[in-house]
Amino acid sequence: MPTATLARKPNPVILREVAESSTASQTRPTLVMGIVNVTPDSFSDGGKYLASESAIAHGLQLFADGADLVDVGGESTRPGSVRVPVETELARVIPVVAALAAEGVPVSVDTMRAEVAAEAIEAGAVIINDVSGGLDDPKMAPLIAKNPDILFIAGHWRGAPSEMDKLANYEDVVADVVAELAERKNALLTQGISADQLILDPNLGFAKLGDQNWQLLAGMPALLELGQPILIGASRKRFLKQLVHPSVEEPGTGVSKPRIESATDLETATAAVSALAAAAGAWAVRVHDARQSKIAVEVAKRCCPTPMPQSSYAVAPSVEEPRSGVSKPREPQEILKVERSHSESLDRPKKVQV
Repeated sequence: MPTATLARKPNPVILREVAESSTASQTRPTLVMGIVNVTPDSFSDGGKYLASESAIAHGLQLFADGADLVDVGGESTRPGSVRVPVETELARVIPVVAALAAEGVPVSVDTMRAEVAAEAIEAGAVIINDVSGGLDDPKMAPLIAKNPDILFIAGHWRGAPSEMDKLANYEDVVADVVAELAERKNALLTQGISADQLILDPNLGFAKLGDQNWQLLAGMPALLELGQPILIGASRKRFLKQLVHPSVEEPGTGVSKPRIESATDLETATAAVSALAAAAGAWAVRVHDARQSKIAVEVAKRCCPTPMPQSSYAVAPSVEEPRSGVSKPREPQEILKVERSHSESLDRPKKVQV
């Protein structure tokens, strides 16, 4: 299996800190989630990492570049995309998940299928990232409920990628998305998923056009009022391309043509969103370029520390060997749950199995 030289030691333990009182707060860094698209048709890098060896090497490199976790997907959900057979998705995703988990990388799997999620968990995934929020596959929520050690990211969803652009009709995009996410949250809790497992994603670009995405980013305080950690995924999306690559009119012709694209401009815009999302209190940002967003998040952490009165998640630090001065990562694939109240210090972490 190809490997990359890691710039830091693997740190695969995800620490949950649950604030039980509105007077309790915990300042913690926003996580960086690196994207590995094992697909031929994703909107940004489709085909680049379709081979398992390339996808594994890319995941390791993202982790070395500062990603706290890596999100592996085997089915494109770009606007207009069509479904692939479940066998194809499994063949793309599972070898990559198993290899990255074996190297100590915390792995999330981007899938709408319970069958893929189940096999990914067996292969070592610790998070399931479902852009449909469990709506596409009725078996997804029961699966997550039966695996209380697995975190579940539920995206805001109005319909399949093949039709999502037709569904971007809102009276007030922030109020409507918050209301629909609240409804999805309540449905998932009713189906047995714990609030401690649940992360919400407004799904920028999914049934959202142009300025609607900017309005949602400005509406982070309303999203946080949902009481769950919030994932922001803006990386290289269409509304950022429209910002940095606007059309220009040919002099004297009245005809517009797109500006010459610059990948650097797009990454700059993505990193700016990462910094702003971190400053606003996002749990994580999902990005293609881990290094740029890691730097952006570090800037936000230093200039805009954000107390989080609601549930928050962070990656547990490495531990120092007694009297050795040498740090080592905690045991791979542990998930530690810690509860805090306004009058109590952190309890001793309790190990649970994935």
